[in-house]
Amino acid sequence: MTDDDLLPPMPDFDPKATRRAVRRGVARTAITVLAALLVLVLAATVGSSVVQRRGDREQRMTDVLGTALKIYNPGYDIEVRDRGATTPLSMSFTVAARPMRAVGGFVEGYGGAEHVVTQDFFGRVGRLPLGNYANTNLSRALINVGTGNQPKEDSRKVLARLPEGLNALAVVEFAKPLTTDELVAFTARHKSYAEKVVFERRPRSIPITWGGPTMWDRAPMPGGGEDHAIEPDETIKLDLANFRRWVGILEDHDDDNLHDFDLSLARLRKAANDGLAYAYVDSLATIGELRKIIEDPLVQTVRVADVTYDLERP
Repeated sequence: MTDDDLLPPMPDFDPKATRRAVRRGVARTAITVLAALLVLVLAATVGSSVVQRRGDREQRMTDVLGTALKIYNPGYDIEVRDRGATTPLSMSFTVAARPMRAVGGFVEGYGGAEHVVTQDFFGRVGRLPLGNYANTNLSRALINVGTGNQPKEDSRKVLARLPEGLNALAVVEFAKPLTTDELVAFTARHKSYAEKVVFERRPRSIPITWGGPTMWDRAPMPGGGEDHAIEPDETIKLDLANFRRWVGILEDHDDDNLHDFDLSLARLRKAANDGLAYAYVDSLATIGELRKIIEDPLVQTVRVADVTYDLERP
């Protein structure tokens, strides 16, 4: 008996069975590859989210970028609304923005228009909303701080043409910068409200302005968060303290992103350290009160950005 006699007989070639076997093999291979790819995609997605949200990175994004956006747009009230929208390649948050107006005036879109701020996987901020395109009367008034435009004699004429009972939104510019105590004394003397304070002189550009809704979102409230009335002088001092605390969390690697907001660490640190008020924004003053304020020798000029009138006033 030969070796060939020990082998089983060769089956007849079946083309259909061969094709079915090939298809099953291809299908098993495809399923295996797709499953492996799905696992990799899920791992990359989850892993990317975990990496992006490591530590306090998500909260810090809104603390740094959200607050920088507010400083970048001092003519707007900006509120951070939605945090933590994360994709494999980016994180983002939503803000609502509406132009500042004189108190009591009509505000189009009262809740504010929504905008999204995005930070990529490497921490770089994406295209920013508003900014140079947010050309409001208030932003133009702030850009003119330190330029010498609209001196007192011109501003007096503007104020003289308006009824003294009109509510106004105005920028009060000082002849020389005031310390916090001097600003407190000035606003107390004129019963004025410094809603936002300009902490640098930067003619023809948006200056560093802080206060009111531009306050750092996580800044502590006085009294450990307990509800109580805050006096105007306390508000001014608290705003400066919160500004300094916010600047204190900034690190050298934030500088690239800050430049996208037309800011820099050097300018922010100097402004916070000096704590000098070059001007302030008042949204509660009347035209009659501004006529008195402009006559103070400490005042360089007053620029009216908006007015409103109560039609029901007798």
